[in-house]
Amino acid sequence: MASVEIRRVADKKDLKKFIEFHYDLYKGNEYDVPTLFSEDNDTLSKDKNAAFDFCESEYYLAYKDGKIVGRVAAIINNKANEKWGHKSVRFGWIDFIDDIDVSRALFKAVEDFGRSKGMEEIVGPLGFTDMDPEGMLIWGFDQLGTMATIYNYPYYPEHMEKLGGFVKDNDYVEYKMFVPEEVPEKYTKIAEMIKKRYNLHIKKLTKKDVFEGGYGKKIFEVINSTFQDLYGYSKLTDKQIDQYVKMYFPMADLNIITLVEDWNADKKLVGVGITIPSLSKALQKCRKGRLTPFGWWHIIKALKFHKTEGVDLLLMGILPEYRVKGANALMFSDLIPKYQAYGWKWGESQVEMESNENVQSQWQYLETVNHKRRRCYKKSLTD
Repeated sequence: MASVEIRRVADKKDLKKFIEFHYDLYKGNEYDVPTLFSEDNDTLSKDKNAAFDFCESEYYLAYKDGKIVGRVAAIINNKANEKWGHKSVRFGWIDFIDDIDVSRALFKAVEDFGRSKGMEEIVGPLGFTDMDPEGMLIWGFDQLGTMATIYNYPYYPEHMEKLGGFVKDNDYVEYKMFVPEEVPEKYTKIAEMIKKRYNLHIKKLTKKDVFEGGYGKKIFEVINSTFQDLYGYSKLTDKQIDQYVKMYFPMADLNIITLVEDWNADKKLVGVGITIPSLSKALQKCRKGRLTPFGWWHIIKALKFHKTEGVDLLLMGILPEYRVKGANALMFSDLIPKYQAYGWKWGESQVEMESNENVQSQWQYLETVNHKRRRCYKKSLTD
């Protein structure tokens, strides 16, 4: 029986192989939504990702019989470790064929890297920050993935059980919400009430607001405050914020981005709702994650002409002190009519911690189904 050989990704040629292995492994899969090659390349390149100011990493490829059969990233987020008091090495970008020798060799590479850096546990799947996909799918394998999440074969969590030592560290749930024919009365009534009682108001953006008016930075400052106590979160730096503003907002449909401001506090930004047309079907048509020759057209159809069935609720955040005031109702009373006008049928919540009842309560007036669950695992490196 051929042995498994682990090779460290040493140059751009190796990184290209690392990224493209996922496309090869999931070719023809009807549920996997591949990331764009350019986005993965930027995220994984030390000279392009601002997270490397506080992260370090190595990437590994597994070979068997001369063929690539697996990949994994080993990541240490020093800022998150300092905040949470952990010594964790993260594993991410994990893919492998259904061969336990392959998965065992990949995890050993990450564990060895972690031990060499003084780490005491391995956790994941996680990226450099919360802006990267996280969590291994453990059910919902027959559901279409999203741009912001990981799809994996059912045998992945089976391997986690067989490998031994890995235990549940955190579970995420995802919800599919169906766009109603009319805005639920609860949302409209609460929205009108909080406008009068608390002087909270909707803010719709212009490109000038984002790039000249400072709203791009304000949005991510709210995200930092909203997400600061969530599992594994590390605060985004100014450099990261600038990077994300330049990455996401030039092509954004500002009509389906809704902000909430407190006019009693000098129009302080207190809530953020960033939603985008679902790009799942469009990305599946981008051959090996490339926009050429025709992938760009499918993306444009979804982004500009709304030729897609659903919407991804990408980043939703309300400052803690405003959640009890019903600020989310104000946000949804604005967004739902936009979804109706575009003819969309459903929305995807993205990942939510299973224990985060505050977030899940946002959907209580909508028809929903919990259709996916994913898990982050951990294993001690000191036992």
